Amino acid sequence: MKAVIALFAGTLFGAGLVVGGMTDPARVIGFLDLAGAWDPSLAFVMGAAICVTLPTFQLLEGRSRPLLDDRFYLPTRRDLDPQLIGGAVLFGVGWGLAGLCPGPAIANLWTGNPQVLAFVVAMIAGMWLRNRVATPPAVTGGAAPAR
Repeated sequence: MKAVIALFAGTLFGAGLVVGGMTDPARVIGFLDLAGAWDPSLAFVMGAAICVTLPTFQLLEGRSRPLLDDRFYLPTRRDLDPQLIGGAVLFGVGWGLAGLCPGPAIANLWTGNPQVLAFVVAMIAGMWLRNRVATPPAVTGGAAPAR
């Protein structure tokens, strides 16, 4: 059942990215180009996502556990370490250069666009390399319990 719900959720998320224009690199670059020909349309996509997400979080706040798992998996770390900042910078530079980030890139694979395929291959290679080279972060208490 978990796999079916995960497949449904992922498909719904991918469809939302496609319908919202998040898989169009030109639109994303236009949104990020604040000093040039700024395209504010993705701000509406983000706003609509927040309007759906906030009430959902409010509904889940009183639950002790999710419907299909034993506990919620929430982040516990609150510090900003060099690894996090460096990763955020690399992510931002890649997003700005390519107009794609991981979710929209994967949702965009169906187009067969060679640039998208190259992006996804490079993304996977980067994740693989990071796991081979980097020191694993210290575990700090695991997942936080739900509120």
